Amino acid sequence: MDDQTRIELEAAAFRRLQQHLMQERTDVQNIDMMNLAGFCRNCLSRWYQEAANERGIDMDKTEAREIFYGMSMDEWKAKYQTEASPDQQAAFEVSHKTAG
Repeated sequence: MDDQTRIELEAAAFRRLQQHLMQERTDVQNIDMMNLAGFCRNCLSRWYQEAANERGIDMDKTEAREIFYGMSMDEWKAKYQTEASPDQQAAFEVSHKTAG
């Protein structure tokens, strides 16, 4: 496989992941993703920002999140985010102690 095809396939897979998380599984909370997988939507948007910045594109965290989420963080939180339970918060603390 040539490099351009590989890049296009990787980009397509990323777009599909974004669609899945932003349109099909809005019920999955970021804290649960962090606890189980070690990353969440915010991580993905940060990685997007970092890639843009590495290429000389000026982008801040807010802009990257709006691009990735398709709306402002305030809108996303109001529509989809629930308050983290004590169990979720405890699991987050444990997962970050072992990960970091």
